[in-house]
Amino acid sequence: MADHRLGPMTKSDLQFSYPDGPAAGDDPAQRGIPDSTLLNRHEWYEVLYSCNSWSGGSLATALKCERLIQRHLPADIRGHAAVLTWLQANWAQYR
Repeated sequence: MADHRLGPMTKSDLQFSYPDGPAAGDDPAQRGIPDSTLLNRHEWYEVLYSCNSWSGGSLATALKCERLIQRHLPADIRGHAAVLTWLQANWAQYR
């Protein structure tokens, strides 16, 4: 999948509430893709992009990814690589 914003999860599939617009200076339309270093778990488009890119094309996997990020991911884990490592290490522990 070349553009992770195209699915499998869409904005309407998100299970948590997010602000409508980007934080000041954090507009993906100006950058083209979300921040490459840190994941802002409060921005819907960054969560959507990341969960889609890590989902392997599965909506169920993308939805679980969002749940784990919002409910269980420690606040001090923010880098994309660190988030992915944490998800992989803790995936089986959560539903």
